[in-house]
Amino acid sequence: MPGPRIMLISALAQSPGPAMAAMGEEWPQASAHNLIDDSLAGDFATIGEISPALYERFMTLGRYAAASSDGQQPTRGILFTCSAFRPAIERVRNDLSIPVITPNEGAFDEALRLCRAKEGGGRIGLLLTFEGSVAPLQGEIEAMAQAIGQPCPTIVPAVATGALEALQAGDGGQHDRLSAQAAQTLPPVDVLIVGQFSMARAAPAIRELRTEPVLTTPHMAARKMRRLVEGG
Repeated sequence: MPGPRIMLISALAQSPGPAMAAMGEEWPQASAHNLIDDSLAGDFATIGEISPALYERFMTLGRYAAASSDGQQPTRGILFTCSAFRPAIERVRNDLSIPVITPNEGAFDEALRLCRAKEGGGRIGLLLTFEGSVAPLQGEIEAMAQAIGQPCPTIVPAVATGALEALQAGDGGQHDRLSAQAAQTLPPVDVLIVGQFSMARAAPAIRELRTEPVLTTPHMAARKMRRLVEGG
């Protein structure tokens, strides 16, 4: 009997690899599968907002993923790996009866926990390769803190300019170097979030340069999905 069927939905061609690796490490019993529309990130960057058409595309992807089955196991959960699309993911979550999570909420849960007892709410470093993700992710952390009645930490973002383009061109080493360089520009924080699935590969290089806990979003998302599906 296969394990719980989990569908991963991605907007970047570079995201499924880290997502599947994290699922394999955190929940090897699960049966994880991918849906990808790698035009979504580019279309969002061109349009500059989540348009009605983009919302509808997310609803279509979510419903398709929820209907997936191998004849024995229906889909038990959906994990989106695209960090800039939280409002669209929330609509999918409200439309379906199975767990649907954003790519970052597991890491944000843990970061808020680590900051809970810190004076002034603490400080979260947020490292990204996609400028368009900065404002949505800051808003997501603020909303999550407000929802649990916790003072919002100070959020300190940094964007590794050129890293995503290097990765898309097949130069993973340059991606990792640029990501580590951007991490060095951050002041001391209580926790550092490597905020995109495609960026998780740079975590070892970043950890060599930082003393704070460094969280990768795919691993924390896989842990949260497992908790939700297994009821733990």
